[in-house]
Amino acid sequence: MKQSLRLGVAGLGTVGAAVVRMVARRADALSATSGAAIHIVAVSSRDKTRDRGIDLSGVTWFDDPVALARSGEVDCVVELIGGSDGPAKATVEAAIAAGKHVVTANKALLAKHGAALAKAAEDKGVILAYEASVAGGIPVIKALREGLTGNAVSRVYGIMNGTCNYILTRMEREGLTFEACLADAQALGYAEADPTFDVEGYDTAHKLAILTSLAFGVEIDADGVSVEGISAIQPLDLKMAEELGYRIKLLGVAQVAEGGIEQRVHPTMVPKSSAIAQVMGVTNAVTIDADAVGELTLIGPGAGGEATASAVVADICDVAAGTRRPTFGRPSGDLTPSQRIAMQRHEGGYYIRLTVHDRPGVAAGVATRMAERDISIESILQRRSESAASKDPHGRSGQPVPLVLITYAATEGNIRAALDAIAGDGLLAEAPQLIRIERE
Repeated sequence: MKQSLRLGVAGLGTVGAAVVRMVARRADALSATSGAAIHIVAVSSRDKTRDRGIDLSGVTWFDDPVALARSGEVDCVVELIGGSDGPAKATVEAAIAAGKHVVTANKALLAKHGAALAKAAEDKGVILAYEASVAGGIPVIKALREGLTGNAVSRVYGIMNGTCNYILTRMEREGLTFEACLADAQALGYAEADPTFDVEGYDTAHKLAILTSLAFGVEIDADGVSVEGISAIQPLDLKMAEELGYRIKLLGVAQVAEGGIEQRVHPTMVPKSSAIAQVMGVTNAVTIDADAVGELTLIGPGAGGEATASAVVADICDVAAGTRRPTFGRPSGDLTPSQRIAMQRHEGGYYIRLTVHDRPGVAAGVATRMAERDISIESILQRRSESAASKDPHGRSGQPVPLVLITYAATEGNIRAALDAIAGDGLLAEAPQLIRIERE
């Protein structure tokens, strides 16, 4: 007799409903692939009366997801509630304690409690699977944990938030402000009413922390990620990037550095010739640099019900087939503490936009302060006001104008020190814009 796997789905939002539909639609194929008949036998959600367009006849309803997790009817709990604590955490903990496998899409939960949950799952001999927690339908977890085990990874980076990529794409293509594009993203359902978690980089940071653990065998350290969002990006920055041969993306980057692992999330200039620069709209992409395969880029839908459900159902099949891997690529006791690298030590190229007073000697003063900190300038562009010539015979208006610098590799500490000195000289009309460059 063929085995069976009885699922309890906690959370029936967009993803949860899509999982229910996919399991029903693909029942025969899932059974053939996993060697087990997969059935949804229980569900839990806040609103029992809502019409979700799914057939729940013959399925047990639980008002309390923790009760579902403890039910003897269920072999595997699919947690799609969301949030780092509260019902989601309680449900997963209850499921593991009851000896049940867990499939989750919850990056916030894993970023905060992943180490403890992995240890608990190991102790109980159950599977904790989470492919859908990073980059939606892109199988990057499986790539790092299974497909690339013969490789030494040196860097993982990517576009992991579709909301930010959509906003930056619209800003670049249409010359719109951040605020206008955010309002459109909210109207289309790409951004939440409170978009802070997405646009200020925290969503990407949670996902990056998970990938860092898998790529480098370290404990999850979401608090060690340096985070900057995209709210300060202006249309001029995207225009200047275009002129200089770059495109601006919000990237999460984890890489081996002297003394530890850099983890950083920030707006980044990437060469327009790179694969990741071609990724537009709500699409996600993750690039893995490894010694054997070189550069591997995975591109696809990073969110949405069907795409995320695809990853959830892939994990369900692994559970049904009895496929076991250590949660983060190796036993939790073998993960090493993450050695944080302060952002001040980061070394790379920089785009710096200074708003300076259009008067003689300003550019020279800026260059002097940069040289004092051993910062070499690759290129410099100045945009004067259109009325400058009419106001001054030498073409100087005295009005604020942008001065754009591209530097060769320099440390963040030196860049910041130089900018402080320039501000102290009274050369700036407003705070500088600094965007890091990630070259191929």
